[in-house]
Amino acid sequence: MTLEIWTEKYRPKKLDEVVNQKEIVERLKAFVKSKNVPNMLFAGPAGIGKTTCALAIAHELYGEGWRQNYLETNASDERGIDTIRHKIKDFARTKPIGNVPFKIAVLDEADALTPEAQQALRRTMENYTQTCRFILIANYSSRIIDPIQSRCTVFRFSSLKEDDIKNHLKHISHKEKLDIDEKAIEAIIYLSEGDMRRSINLLQATAALGKKITEKTVYDVAAQAKPTDIKDMLGLALKGKFLEARKKLYELLINKGISGEDIIKELHRQIYDLDISEEEKISIIEKLGEYEFRMNQGGSPMIQLEALLAQISAFKKK
Repeated sequence: MTLEIWTEKYRPKKLDEVVNQKEIVERLKAFVKSKNVPNMLFAGPAGIGKTTCALAIAHELYGEGWRQNYLETNASDERGIDTIRHKIKDFARTKPIGNVPFKIAVLDEADALTPEAQQALRRTMENYTQTCRFILIANYSSRIIDPIQSRCTVFRFSSLKEDDIKNHLKHISHKEKLDIDEKAIEAIIYLSEGDMRRSINLLQATAALGKKITEKTVYDVAAQAKPTDIKDMLGLALKGKFLEARKKLYELLINKGISGEDIIKELHRQIYDLDISEEEKISIIEKLGEYEFRMNQGGSPMIQLEALLAQISAFKKK
């Protein structure tokens, strides 16, 4: 087993290899071909190829010398104005190496930049447009100030389809000579919630236990409850069997070490598939939101989740 991180090992190096972003890739390829790349804002959920596209652009523009003309910073770590005034500005003001007339500066998680840092970035983008192009990557484009958005071409990345994630996981499994069954792949996709990076990391973590990967090993490594366990617990509460539901909750929290937040998330997923009326689902979701807030404010997961199950049991008895 190689110690190399699989998300980097299997990261696409060309735009054509990027998964499920065909329209965006075609537009980016046109920019790269003309060597006339504008400032860009990549927006969308985590793990769907935004940073990968930025790296692929650098590889295709600069070839082997891409590292000399490419700077990547994570704005969640370096979010202050000094980073923009010094690190970014010093990189942007120097001329590029090679026949491409500009460098590329990537600000990952740019929506974490402070308002002051964003104002400084706006001035830097204006002053060094001849020698540097900026790619801002954000989960929430609304957190980027309007003056910066107006200076960028916006690309909104869509969530990955299950088939795309499945095919990529099978490709990696084949390369790494893993024996993985279909249910294990479906479990990884279910747990990753459309995040390709998370699904690959989970596959690698599971593969560390052995070449044979099953659904059980996936859930064990992820330290998350099986949907069936949560469904059973919720079913008991809906039947008014509070003590049995509480026993199931205790098993998940104590014996299996599942976090209260993960149980809340899985409960939220399962509610929509329940065979109850829409009004009843609304009432349960309302209670779910209340207890999730209580836990975030420091409430004990065991006590709060017990109270939630009690509310559901009492609600059905009424």
